Amino acid sequence: MRSHARERVLSRLLEQVRYEVLPTPSVVDEVYGHLPAGATVTVTASPAKGMEETLDIAERLSALGFDVVPHLAARMIHGNAHLAEITERLRLAHVTKVFIPAGDADPEPGCYRSALQVLEDLAVAGNPFDQVGITGYPESHPSINDDLTVQAMWDKRHHATHIVSNLTFDPDVLARWIDRVRARGVALPILIGLPGPVERLKLLRMATKIGVGESAKFLAKNGGLFARIAAPGGYDPLRFLGRAAETLGLPASNVAGLHLFTFNQVAETEAWRVAQLERIQDSGVRRRTARAAARSDA
Repeated sequence: MRSHARERVLSRLLEQVRYEVLPTPSVVDEVYGHLPAGATVTVTASPAKGMEETLDIAERLSALGFDVVPHLAARMIHGNAHLAEITERLRLAHVTKVFIPAGDADPEPGCYRSALQVLEDLAVAGNPFDQVGITGYPESHPSINDDLTVQAMWDKRHHATHIVSNLTFDPDVLARWIDRVRARGVALPILIGLPGPVERLKLLRMATKIGVGESAKFLAKNGGLFARIAAPGGYDPLRFLGRAAETLGLPASNVAGLHLFTFNQVAETEAWRVAQLERIQDSGVRRRTARAAARSDA
């Protein structure tokens, strides 16, 4: 892929982003202070804090004018009546988008056990949300068989509007996964899950904030995540996207944008995004200037 074509793909992706945050007391101020007005912000659901924290932060961010996407983790929802309460609460807060994972919590008696169960009950309730996201797994899930993740995506496709990919640090794995999703006949738009550049110490502090038990599950799911995204020279988000750009830019891939895992390093994530866009735009200007100079010399 030529450099200018790659830059067009990267620029489009960096302009179509949403930011994932964790439900901590300071995160509303972080978002309000550092993200553009009206930015799309997804709020995770923490078993250590419960759904209430996610809903509270979603309401506060929506009141500030942000486009909010709360995570409705199935295993934290106590059946259909609880789901109806959540739905009404979000309606009153003018929240029209949700993301529905199964979640990492061990479901209590009466809770949903899968995202599909929540999706089916929302369909019976008349599909109250305009957009509904589901999870995709480019890498194998440590506790779910690959065949089950594939089947789950197929089963959920009629109830969802888009897929958010889980983390992978291998652009070839990501490209092959997109090809497999499309080969199976799943045509939903995909948002690429991508960690921005994060600082190791801040990442470790965040691990303590989300709870020891949840942190252990998080690390079990993501193996060497901390080391790989925080090690100097070990991970460069833009380089990762550039290596996958040929697939990401294909119309048939239907990649709609980026889902940025901020780990609540909101200011750093947004500064990185803006800097990359400026760098790409400057590169385009230099290339056009050089071509114009070459034509003039000719």
